[in-house]
Amino acid sequence: RDESFGPVVGIMKVSSDEEAIALMNDSEFGLTASLWTKDLDRAARVGDQVETGTVFMNRADYLDPGLCWTGCKNTGRGGGLSVIGFHNLTRPKSYHMKKVTS
Repeated sequence: RDESFGPVVGIMKVSSDEEAIALMNDSEFGLTASLWTKDLDRAARVGDQVETGTVFMNRADYLDPGLCWTGCKNTGRGGGLSVIGFHNLTRPKSYHMKKVTS
């Protein structure tokens, strides 16, 4: 139940994608999921339901600097890499000013 940082591989036999999704989501953490399949549509469908910030298909060894690497739940809500990672390190400030004329 503790958040581990890899490489860690949990392997468990399941009877359906629904069971796998339920087991993957039964965690207070949600950094990354790695789905292994030949079916792109299936990976996208499962990936949409898995509560993680990052989903890999047939890999877990690459971060693309154009894509944000992020988590959810108690993993965190920030993001690394990409322009989103930059925005997480900055704080914008808005000025709304109206010039008063006499």
